[in-house]
Amino acid sequence: MISTDDPRDYEGPKEECGVFGVFAPEEDVAQLTFYGLFALQHRGQESAGIAASTGNRIMVFKDMGLVSQVFDESTLKSLPGRLAIGHTRYSTHGASEWNNAQPTFRATPHGGLALAHNGNITNTEELEGWLHELAPSESVPHKNRVMDSTSDTALISALIASFDEGSLEAAALKVLPRLTGAYCLTFMDETTLYAARDPHGMRPLVIGRLQSGWVVASETAALDIVGASFVREVEPGEFISIDERGLRAQRFAAPDPKGCIFEYVYLARPDTTIAGRNVHSVRVNIGRKLAEEHPVEADLVIPVPDSGTPSAIGYAQGSGIPYGQGLVKNAYVGRTFIQPTQTIRQLGIRLKLNPLKDVIAGKRLVVVDDSIVRGNTQRALVRMLREAGAAEVHVRISSPPVEWPCFFGIDFATRNELIAPGLTVDEICRSIGADSLGYISLDGLTEATTVPAGNMCRACFDGKYPVAIPPAQAKLLNLEVS
Repeated sequence: MISTDDPRDYEGPKEECGVFGVFAPEEDVAQLTFYGLFALQHRGQESAGIAASTGNRIMVFKDMGLVSQVFDESTLKSLPGRLAIGHTRYSTHGASEWNNAQPTFRATPHGGLALAHNGNITNTEELEGWLHELAPSESVPHKNRVMDSTSDTALISALIASFDEGSLEAAALKVLPRLTGAYCLTFMDETTLYAARDPHGMRPLVIGRLQSGWVVASETAALDIVGASFVREVEPGEFISIDERGLRAQRFAAPDPKGCIFEYVYLARPDTTIAGRNVHSVRVNIGRKLAEEHPVEADLVIPVPDSGTPSAIGYAQGSGIPYGQGLVKNAYVGRTFIQPTQTIRQLGIRLKLNPLKDVIAGKRLVVVDDSIVRGNTQRALVRMLREAGAAEVHVRISSPPVEWPCFFGIDFATRNELIAPGLTVDEICRSIGADSLGYISLDGLTEATTVPAGNMCRACFDGKYPVAIPPAQAKLLNLEVS
């Protein structure tokens, strides 16, 4: 029996994190970073932070909460500088607490190190062993190897701080090749901005040009908001350095692209471009393909806002069924840091969405959403639409069934909590109370992105992990590593 009273079941897949960095001596870098983080707020809502340097000293301010809750005008003015990095966090490794907020800061033999990370490192046990094996020296004292938080970001920082290689760049290049998993890093010392992307390029990371400097960010939407022009992506396995001499790039690992397919489905903003593909256009294509694979006789196509909107538009285009707005989203309901009462929790989806009864009453509806994780969101939604007078409710999902956990930066439910493993589509349909249910096929989704299947990680759908995952987890779940 599938539980329906756990308030967590109203939560879908969690975003990972957003990173931003800017080198612009003639600009207000803290203000630019603030704007960039606003554009990346969807990638993490637990904490936010900014580190800035004048060239002599790094200042860091971070706290729990949304970007607008953490920073105000006076705080930003206390962060003067020529370069800065910023971070919005959703925890996938390490507890949701202040100690794990980013950027992290470390003293190193070369000065300060502030670092922000998007992704998830999978060989942390091996790296922790390596950290403890490193012999301290006069220039690298033992305290540099002490972890000050439980995040994999702190582990990366501690490792870089453990090397006296003549420069922070050289120390980082000792550490980066040893990291396994997904990571996009922005980090800095007092004078230089650095960025690095894992050899598989699982998470997006882009470079932008300002009139007087450079920007790196998780998504192109963050470049747009600060007025930076898109230059290119940071290549998989590439290390970037930016200072007053300009931008320099070098490889620390051979590229083996395996970009996350779920970025196209849900994670990235629709106004972002990944690998030359506009995310909104891809999602509309997904909807057209979904209509082709799962047609139905209906009167109206409606999205579950906002993530289902582009695919619902595509479904309407592909099917010829009119598109309409049948659900209104409360823009002020999001993740908060005040724990609500159980009574409020039980309202679940009704706090977020409200049906337009005059639009949907008596109609046969196609309801398009991005994914089904535990199933309770869709179950509550179908019930709500029927109570509002819908004659039929046909659910269409713009991703295949989510059957496997993600180890690379998305916090899905555990496999035991996912609804898809062990159930047929018909059984899931009955569980959520819909008249019919259709998921896009994995091949159809891949075709809609126009990215070759071999260049993407699709493990949450097919269980084939392109990168090594923790051995204990692999053995426990009998997972396949390609």
